[in-house]
Amino acid sequence: MSTKPILFNTEMVRAILGGRKTCTRRLIKHNVDAMLNSPYHKEHPEVEDKQIISKLCLPPYQPGDVLYVRETWSEWTGGYVHKAWSSPFPQAGAYLGEKWHPSIHMPKDAARIWLKVTEVRVERLQDIDGKGCVKEGIEEEPLKDIGDEFVKGMFHDLWDSIIKKSDLDRYGWDANPWVWVIEFERCERPEALKLKDREEN
Repeated sequence: MSTKPILFNTEMVRAILGGRKTCTRRLIKHNVDAMLNSPYHKEHPEVEDKQIISKLCLPPYQPGDVLYVRETWSEWTGGYVHKAWSSPFPQAGAYLGEKWHPSIHMPKDAARIWLKVTEVRVERLQDIDGKGCVKEGIEEEPLKDIGDEFVKGMFHDLWDSIIKKSDLDRYGWDANPWVWVIEFERCERPEALKLKDREEN
C-alpha cells in the first residue's frame, strides 16, 4: 500500500464530500498509438488494446493505495481552511479574498479527505455509461428522468471544462483518449500517519 496525493477541483471535492463522486478518470499520456502499433501487438491481434496498455503503462495508482485529496486551501486562525468547506464554516472563504492557494501546493497535513483505491482499469473516455457518469459526480436525477445520453452530455461538458483549450484536440471528449478509470471509497487517515503526527507533536 502506498500513500499518494490526488488533485481535485472545488466542484469535485464537494461531490466527494456529498457522497456523489466515487470514481475519477485520468489521462494516459504515454504514446499509446506506438504501443498499439508495436510488432508484438501485430503478432498477437487477439490481445485487447486495453490489455496492452495496462501491461506497458504504469498506472498512477494501484488498488489498495490510500490517497489524500489536494484541494484549494489556505491557512486560517492557526490551521487550515478549504475552499470547498462545508458546515459549520461555509462562509469562511469569504474573508480570505485572494489568499487561496492552488491545490497542487497543499501540504499533506492539511488533508481532510482520504480515499482508498478499490479498482483501476483502462478505457476509452467515451466508453463511459450513465451510471459511470453518476460515479463521476454528475447528478443522478437526469439519468432517471431522461437517460444515458443526456447524462453523458453533462459529463462531456465537465470533461472538456478541465482540459486546457490547447489540448482539446488531443485530450478532449471528441478525441476519445485512453484513460485510467480509478474507483475509490472514503477512508480514515492511516493509523501510521496519525501515530507519526502524535510523535511530532
